[in-house]
Amino acid sequence: MNNQSVVAPLLLIAIIALVSALKIAEAVFAPVACALLIIALVWPFQKMLQRYVPQLLALALVLGVVVCVFLTLTSITAWGFGRIGRSVVADSARFQLLYGQLTEWLEGHGIIVAGVWAEHFNVGWMLRMLQGATARLNTTISFWIVVIVYVLLGLLDVESIARNIQKALSPKNASAVIAGACQTASKLRRYMLVRTIMSIATGALVWALSAAFGLHFAAEWGVIAFALNYIPFMGPFVATLLPSAYALAQFGSPIAAVLIFSGLNVIQFIIGSYIEPRVAGYALAMSPFLVLFSVFLWSYLWGIFGAFIGVPVTIAVLSFLFQFSSTRWVAEICGGSDRPPS
Repeated sequence: MNNQSVVAPLLLIAIIALVSALKIAEAVFAPVACALLIIALVWPFQKMLQRYVPQLLALALVLGVVVCVFLTLTSITAWGFGRIGRSVVADSARFQLLYGQLTEWLEGHGIIVAGVWAEHFNVGWMLRMLQGATARLNTTISFWIVVIVYVLLGLLDVESIARNIQKALSPKNASAVIAGACQTASKLRRYMLVRTIMSIATGALVWALSAAFGLHFAAEWGVIAFALNYIPFMGPFVATLLPSAYALAQFGSPIAAVLIFSGLNVIQFIIGSYIEPRVAGYALAMSPFLVLFSVFLWSYLWGIFGAFIGVPVTIAVLSFLFQFSSTRWVAEICGGSDRPPS
């Protein structure tokens, strides 16, 4: 029997088993993935501090910065969603009436989906959604406590793990693994820096456009656009759809909603499709199909957090594939090389 005819089914079975394990054991693997991302981002800061202060003090300072950043981002995001959510609940009757009128208009033009929309978009649905978000709060807090513990232990073991890799593997393989880890960390830092800058720019422009149109909660829409921009494709789409839907309810005019929707999409297109790829450079270049597939795959596995971490995981996988001659062709096809195309 041909070896290739055996390897292909075994590889497919291994991939299915791995995906199933990641889905079933989300509570185990998701905090580890998040901790590895944070370690990759803060390790240079930790290493620099260790030159001047004891390791434990440097570790305490780094963890303090991580916690402060997390609390800040969580607070402003909860503030934006909370204020708009309370407004929607307070004016739920008016919103339901306006969207009921829109549903009738869609049905009059033969759009069948309008009936399904009218059935599910109601006050009860919104209240259930808010209650579900509140119920997940305790789980989110527990998740981040576990992440912080992993980050603490990981930062203490980074250098010892590197030494163990050099002892356990051959010099060639050890160099490839360590180089892949260093390249992954460097790319992740660049990715998060570029994504943060672009998110700030997107949030500022969304706030300016909302304020110019007189849309209520302009600052809150800017904050939401900033937060959702960390999720490729899906985040910007939601960040344009929500204020457009709110504009339809506020102004009662489809034209105003279409103008705001168009303006927001122009902002997302210029930043996401023109500026960001040029700022990120070739090292972070990936096929749009691969990016979209990563977002959908990991959102299916781990929900919203999976949608956020899907692209970083793909960057890590491509970085390691590029270190080995047998798999380098896969990384180059998917755009994982640091070299610009000839």
